[in-house]
Amino acid sequence: MLTVYGEGRGFRVVWLLEELGVAYRLRPVDLLAVENDPDFLAINPAGFIPALQDGEMIMVESIAILEYLLARYGPSPLAIAPDDPAFAAYLQFLHLGEAGLAGPMNAVLIGRALAPEAERNARVTRWALETFHSRLGLVIRRLANRPFLAGDRFTAADISVSYALLFGLRTGNYTPGSVERAYLARTTARPAYARAMETCQATKAWAARSPAL
Repeated sequence: MLTVYGEGRGFRVVWLLEELGVAYRLRPVDLLAVENDPDFLAINPAGFIPALQDGEMIMVESIAILEYLLARYGPSPLAIAPDDPAFAAYLQFLHLGEAGLAGPMNAVLIGRALAPEAERNARVTRWALETFHSRLGLVIRRLANRPFLAGDRFTAADISVSYALLFGLRTGNYTPGSVERAYLARTTARPAYARAMETCQATKAWAARSPAL
């Protein structure tokens, strides 16, 4: 059975596995005490989450894990084929969900919640928030005349971006506009999302509750 280590961005992996119907277990990781978790450090000596173990194979980085699972356990309508006109947009937003949205939002969270009071409006924190909103503009424009990022069908790109938007919402550093709110209502209405939330709640992972959209 597959093992997913860690919550946070690991929620993307759990959500995809629920969509694919692939059996897995979620093994929580306490990042505040990771030095006391030799079993996890044996999986990922760098000490960050998520990680995926599939037999002898170990991977880290949530977007790479999504691509691996789709290739290994597909074919699936959650991935767009290279000959599909929507392939480029699918690939772009799959990666933008981390590189352009969740990554910068993580820097905002650290800068605002963990930095000393005098440093909480540091230029790097403002830059990270500006970066998030710049990339968010691409998402909003993309969703202006289509329900999902690849068009009419839900894909892994929507898992990637939805996680990033929910991350910003949960941390109080982002308020969705009407386009994003309607989009998140669509993506989080999926049964696989609900199952992933239940799994994470049962292991005290990622979120204590689903946010009000």
